[in-house]
Amino acid sequence: MYRISRTLLVRLLIALAMLVATLLLPPALRPTQAQPIALPALKADQLSVSGLSSGGFMAVQFDVAYSASVVGAGIIAGGPYNCSRGSVNVATMICSCTSGLPWCSVSEGGTGVANLVETTALYASRGHIDPTANLGGQRIWLFSGRADTVVPTAVMNDLAAYYRHYLPPERIRYRSDIRAEHAIPTDNFGNACAQLGAPYISDCDVDGAGELLNWIYGALNPKSAGAPAGRFIEFDQEEFLPSPRRHGMASTGILYVPPGCEGDASGCRLHVAFHGCKQTAALVGEAHTHHAGYNAWADTNRILVLYPQAAPVFPWTNPNACWDWFSYDDANYAIQSGRQMRAVKRMTERLMGQ
Repeated sequence: MYRISRTLLVRLLIALAMLVATLLLPPALRPTQAQPIALPALKADQLSVSGLSSGGFMAVQFDVAYSASVVGAGIIAGGPYNCSRGSVNVATMICSCTSGLPWCSVSEGGTGVANLVETTALYASRGHIDPTANLGGQRIWLFSGRADTVVPTAVMNDLAAYYRHYLPPERIRYRSDIRAEHAIPTDNFGNACAQLGAPYISDCDVDGAGELLNWIYGALNPKSAGAPAGRFIEFDQEEFLPSPRRHGMASTGILYVPPGCEGDASGCRLHVAFHGCKQTAALVGEAHTHHAGYNAWADTNRILVLYPQAAPVFPWTNPNACWDWFSYDDANYAIQSGRQMRAVKRMTERLMGQ
């Protein structure tokens, strides 16, 4: 039998009494947590996107569907547009190895890029997405870790082939030279480079966020060496998607506002950073929003960073808080009318004064 000390027992009784007393207070007098505020209306421009894993697939979806509004994308461990074709089996066995290695069927060319290009053209012809000609003027940065067991390099090779259908090769930068596992590569934070696990950020001596931002926007000012100098705003995502948790999005999203973008943010750029599965703020705390590497560049280059947040849908639909790139919530997941797609687009419109 375990013995509880008298001191510990007293502390437990006091804590219980405080809890009961709080619950007995009238609702108006109970302590409350700070409520998320409305996302501010700003005037940023030059929208770009990036993401890891499901966030990488989501960033590709967003980039292709809203190509008229996006100047470039950075994709880490993602895959071609509409890779899953709305099937969880295809998503977990052909576009990734998330179903488990015995069932993984990933292979070079296995995603069927030619068919995906045809589907993209069909969606564009029907007005479901922007004309694909817009992609030709973008700049695309791709990264695949050679040790990635979740989204193997073969899938990223297919993504590179997909983008090459629309962009000249000089507008695409593809790195697959680092023995990295499934994670955002940084130069100073996270797990060992070849280690798989939360927070899915790894110290690989590669500044992934910096490289992708510099590739998309051109040579930027050197990044800040200190702590973030701006402020983080927790905002209400329900304004952009009613009942968000029913549809795989959290109630609260996060916006990073660097010092040079206070006021109306005129002249500031806007970057959307999609987290990966199991990488939400609710699951990994500040790891992604504070340590993925974006904010240090934002501080010195006037870049707003939007961190939209997904959420789990239990028990089987979306337990890992992934973005919807395989139709777990919405058959229109990959086009402009998709619920999550439209919600994030409306966030960017608010921040860009549109």
